[in-house]
Amino acid sequence: MHPGARRPGLVGRLADGSLKLAVAEPPAGGRANRAVEELLAEALGLERPQVKVVRGASARLKTVEVEGVTVEELDRRIETVLGGYHARRGREAGHGE
Repeated sequence: MHPGARRPGLVGRLADGSLKLAVAEPPAGGRANRAVEELLAEALGLERPQVKVVRGASARLKTVEVEGVTVEELDRRIETVLGGYHARRGREAGHGE
């Protein structure tokens, strides 16, 4: 997780397969954790209560629990969002389109 980012969103995957996120909120007072939950819920088409940081509340590396969706469906949604993110980044950098 990257708190205090200019552009919040799902950024990609790390070498171990973990999801890399960026949020605008600072880590103080749990604001970044709430932002992670809200970002994931919105990006993945879930309700906010379905997403919860369950480990790593004060660390950059977090474990998030998602309820009400299968692992396969969750992976499909993540890949859809990441594919759109990388396509937008390519256009912004002058690639594609």
